[in-house]
Amino acid sequence: MQIGHIPLANRLFVAPMAGVTDRPFRQLCKALGAGYAVSEMVTSRKDLWNSLKTSRRANHEGEPGPIAVQIAGTEAQMMAEAALYNVDRGAQIIDINMGCPAKKVCNKWAGSALMQDEALAVEIAAAVVQACAPRNVPVTLKMRTGWCQQHKNAVALARQFENVGIQMLTVHGRTREQGYKGQAEYDTIAAVKSAVNVPVVANGDITSPEKARDVLAATGADAIMIGRAAQGRPWIFREIGHFLATGEHLAPPLVAELRRLLLDHLHDHYSLYGELTGVRSARKHIAWYLRALPGGEALRQHINTIEDCTTQWQAVADYLDALAQQMDRLPARSDVDAEPEEQEGMAA
Repeated sequence: MQIGHIPLANRLFVAPMAGVTDRPFRQLCKALGAGYAVSEMVTSRKDLWNSLKTSRRANHEGEPGPIAVQIAGTEAQMMAEAALYNVDRGAQIIDINMGCPAKKVCNKWAGSALMQDEALAVEIAAAVVQACAPRNVPVTLKMRTGWCQQHKNAVALARQFENVGIQMLTVHGRTREQGYKGQAEYDTIAAVKSAVNVPVVANGDITSPEKARDVLAATGADAIMIGRAAQGRPWIFREIGHFLATGEHLAPPLVAELRRLLLDHLHDHYSLYGELTGVRSARKHIAWYLRALPGGEALRQHINTIEDCTTQWQAVADYLDALAQQMDRLPARSDVDAEPEEQEGMAA
């Protein structure tokens, strides 16, 4: 499939997640079978563009394309300027955040809060499209089914977004009111797909190859987007791709492969964040990778006491060396613990 004029490797996408989908994580997911990955959200506020946090989020060094950056805000002109700011820094696709349910985003009327004001939502979409058109940069948009159960307006908004030039729509199958509770529903996504001609991406609760197959069938979506299930399991993309192509399951990764992937991920993570931030922000990734493994919880508790990257990296290496003496491959699992919250571009 394509986003505008830009071809994609496949229809398996990485969701934008605050504090997760940084450059090292996006690169890893792409290497393991994802066809497309969207950055953490970049704010439209100019006064924050020079902050360290934003500069890290705008870092695409060595990342294979297409480079997609998600932006968030509440004013059309500011959003248009934010889009061009990111295009100047390498973005080839701009994604508009209207899906984040986090209170600190919605309280400022950004993210999914915009779905309550359809006129403003469409004005923002139109402004960003107009700004990006001269650069030949496609604009996409991520939203929810609506603000609440009584006000599901994804279909009505989708038609308007298509009319102003949005070239792909991603729909998370929950309202903002739901947050990440309950079960995602796919009927609304199917209705959006039927209402527009641009590609539609299904998002929410896709945690296994079978679920990916079923969601694609139920929605007719052109692609699926995976968030929480990729945390600590970035190879889920190749597992799903293989299953969709063959109907068969891949064997779980070898412990030796996990060792290489995780230790390389940590090196990339440290190089982006530096010593102090790197050792602390890596803790959640290590916990996700190891949460279902023997002794993983004990290591997590130990990791949380370590304050330098070298010692943290070595502790993980030693654990995985010991694990390799117990088993060749990771335990098989068809689903994952869905506790970690996918934060669609919050701060992202």
